[in-house]
Amino acid sequence: MPSTALTSLVAALTVLLPATAGATPPGLPPGVSLTTLSLGAQDADDHWTVHVYLPATLDGPAATAGTALGPRQIADRIAAALREKGFTPRVERVDLPDFADRPADVLGWTVRVGRYATSGEASAELTRVRAAGFAGGTRYTAQDGADANAPQKVHVLRVDFREFRGTVDTEFGQALNGPETLTDLMAATGAAAGINAQWFYNRAPGGLYVKNGKLIGSATQGRGGIKITHGGRRVDVDAFTARVTLRAGGATAEIDGVNRLPGEVWNCGGVGGDQPTEKPQHDLRCTDSSELVLFTPEWGVPPAGEGAEAVLDANGTVLAVNTTRGAAVPAGGSVVQAIGDSAAWLLGHAAPGSKLTVTERVEDSRGHRVPLTPDTTILQVGPTLVRDGRISVNAGADGLIREGADQTFTYNWTLRANPRSMIGMDDRGRLMLVVVDGRQAGYSEGLGIAQTAELMKRLGAVEAMNLDGGGSSVLATSGAGIVNRPSDATGQRSLGNAILVRP
Repeated sequence: MPSTALTSLVAALTVLLPATAGATPPGLPPGVSLTTLSLGAQDADDHWTVHVYLPATLDGPAATAGTALGPRQIADRIAAALREKGFTPRVERVDLPDFADRPADVLGWTVRVGRYATSGEASAELTRVRAAGFAGGTRYTAQDGADANAPQKVHVLRVDFREFRGTVDTEFGQALNGPETLTDLMAATGAAAGINAQWFYNRAPGGLYVKNGKLIGSATQGRGGIKITHGGRRVDVDAFTARVTLRAGGATAEIDGVNRLPGEVWNCGGVGGDQPTEKPQHDLRCTDSSELVLFTPEWGVPPAGEGAEAVLDANGTVLAVNTTRGAAVPAGGSVVQAIGDSAAWLLGHAAPGSKLTVTERVEDSRGHRVPLTPDTTILQVGPTLVRDGRISVNAGADGLIREGADQTFTYNWTLRANPRSMIGMDDRGRLMLVVVDGRQAGYSEGLGIAQTAELMKRLGAVEAMNLDGGGSSVLATSGAGIVNRPSDATGQRSLGNAILVRP
């Protein structure tokens, strides 16, 4: 069952959704509309406070503590130490809401000091707290993710395919290994509107990426994603795995990744041998000392370094075998790079003039093969928000809940309010691209993941997926430019890829 806060959010949305703070800007093609909703309002209880960090262990030092929350026993110990220094701390419980694959529970306990009207006052108190031997930061309580009536600016772009004659698909810059801003991508492609898409690591998109039927990004095995077909007219949310195999004569080996740095498995969820875990863990960098990684022309220039590589033409014929890495990808061909023990395997099975065969298989959550037709695009992002008309957030399977004792990431990214970007299909067959601004006290606080799912459901989504968010959240049209307020002071970020509406 949804939490009390989420139930309140639904009630608030029921009242507030009809109100708009902005109309569709000029220049959008027929069938495409943009609405900006103003939800909630500042509350007299909203305030700035000092959030005191906790040590990882009961006897750990307070001055170098770095966890945002922890067990009650550790929170009580830090609170007692603060009282001895003359402060008046509060120990507050943080609850994990119900998710589709994880029941509600207590996530941990926080320690806070003071209630202030301005961030400056909270910062001054933080200086005193640090001088007394503690670590911490400032927080605005309306961004704790539990306030159903916190101010929100919600920007909803709807594409009605009964009128719209164009397409909705994805695009990246001149190479996958080179982010570009949304407005530059739109200008280069003549797009009418766009939104940020996947996370990006080491200057490239992260997660399974199939564009026009070609697999050009590694999968985070079993994590949620969105399949777009028929030029955007059909959107399906599911979980995906991908297996890529290299065959040399009678020998085969599994390719660990496609178009990513060998040895670095962002979001984890690799195919084997990854440390510290093979399960998805959002924004965590796992490592693997022995890997085969396939590079396609979309990547750009492959990374140089120790190991081995085989350079293949468009037919899989080996053009060269090198004992270091860094050769360019031939037009239409590929490069297989290897590190660690996998380098010895590659050197033992690839020779100039021989043939290597790469096979791919993408499967959905039911184990069914997903046909990679020229009309198919898959973006693995997440978490899932709405499936088959029901809220469905797989927080565990999608790696939103950290393994281990330190739940700082879970608290800050999953529960607390952040800018969010979403894609979905409503019950009238209209595609929705949605951005909620955040981290802007009194203007728009942002949403936690559970609240994001509630919002998309209330907007009419029958399928919805969370996209990259935070400072990357951006929505733009060709006529108005950027229509939301990105949270970075410098404005829009460069992106690994984007979803574009093309007339």
